[in-house]
Amino acid sequence: MNLCFLAFLLLCYAKQGWTEDAIEPEDGADPLIPLIPLVPSKPISDLKSTLDPTITEALTVSPDGLEADPSTPVPSPGPKEGSSEEDLDSLCDGDMTSQEIKRTIGNGILKLGLWFLENLKPSPEQPNVIISPLSLSVALSQLALGATNETEELLLHHLHADALPCYHTALSSLLRNFRKRSLSIASRIYLKTGFKVKQDFVEDSHKLYDSEPATLTDVNDINEWVKKVTNGHISEFLSSLPLSAVMMLINAMHYKGEWLTRFDPHFTSTELFYIDENQIVNVDMMLGPKYPLSVFPHHELDAQVARFPFKGDKSLLVIMPTSGHVNVSAIAAKLNISDLYRRLPRERNMQVKLPKFKLDFNQDLQEAMTNMGLGMLFSHPKLDRISEGRLFVSSVQHMSSIEINEEGAKAAAATSVVISRSNPSFTVNQPFFFALMDDLSQTPFFLGVISNPNPGASIVVTNPGNSDKIDNDKPHSFDVPPK
Repeated sequence: MNLCFLAFLLLCYAKQGWTEDAIEPEDGADPLIPLIPLVPSKPISDLKSTLDPTITEALTVSPDGLEADPSTPVPSPGPKEGSSEEDLDSLCDGDMTSQEIKRTIGNGILKLGLWFLENLKPSPEQPNVIISPLSLSVALSQLALGATNETEELLLHHLHADALPCYHTALSSLLRNFRKRSLSIASRIYLKTGFKVKQDFVEDSHKLYDSEPATLTDVNDINEWVKKVTNGHISEFLSSLPLSAVMMLINAMHYKGEWLTRFDPHFTSTELFYIDENQIVNVDMMLGPKYPLSVFPHHELDAQVARFPFKGDKSLLVIMPTSGHVNVSAIAAKLNISDLYRRLPRERNMQVKLPKFKLDFNQDLQEAMTNMGLGMLFSHPKLDRISEGRLFVSSVQHMSSIEINEEGAKAAAATSVVISRSNPSFTVNQPFFFALMDDLSQTPFFLGVISNPNPGASIVVTNPGNSDKIDNDKPHSFDVPPK
């Protein structure tokens, strides 16, 4: 399985002088920001010298690089230094253990992701919605480092950071733990020449979120960094710089997982996927004749829940409503992830069918964030810890890609496998909600709703009410083991 995500956060300085010097997109086109499929690596720094931690002045980006500026910085919130996961409970005031702190962070990230899913609508061009709540949380948390007053309170509220007195330290510790366990995260702050950014913000971003500063001279500099980070896979990240851009915060994530129990590609075949009662589409359906699966009926969600484990304590959770329609609001209102993990039964061998697909999602998040109550960020936020003067967020672009296949599967002798219809079975052939989870912290890396795993294929419209011709595999009644 291969999943790649990019969260793109762009802040614009509202001073009139910057708009005169800004580079406008050609022909009024939106800037092209393709997906970055990162290889596991640390962020790459092109700076000739590293930041001196003893510097307390603000920074100015000049044609020669980063320089000190004598303006006094606004005090930065929270501890600057990161922490190891062992001392989280000692650094965070209160009676919570490190495990409780990590799961509190994870639950907050899940809630943020569900909020976004509720406000992101599919379209005929993009029938599937896929996001990375972890990537979005990191980007918004970094923005919160530079916020003050009601803007900081608003961001921390939406990040569900209220329950933790050491939110940034706890999230930083969690991210370092993820990096040690196959998740790749890269961040950078691009600063336009002449834009004065405060030293505390740069230092805190680097220490907590491993985000390094670089001079924003032209689009080629960004493309060159992206090319290095992706080992040459992406050579053109931006076609032009957006109007008025003085600072760009970029966060990109990549995860490549290996099934704990692999699918044999020899068993993959073309089968039907039921988009709704009247529409079907052909998909490549993977088959595990005797797949060890944990699955149970979740009556509150009116759905079947299954857990597909990956190596390294990661899981793909699939929630498939029996109605055939995914209601994200209903899931968000009733989903308790800790309770769900507790209710998962022991794995049992059964016949499992899961669609093979590769999907992309790309959307500007301004409308969704405004509907969520974050509209202030795009008009009059207080970002005084970033720079003197008026800043506002001009665009939040989120791009994602997910691929599920038999990659790495070892071929098994077909003669050694007996497929019996008397065995329990679980077939994913109708719309479903998914979450790629870190099992230890119960943090969602990615969330999504898959309504059509093969959007490029022709959709067949069936006769309404002709339910007697529905395929026997249509999962109205699941043959699964009791809880």
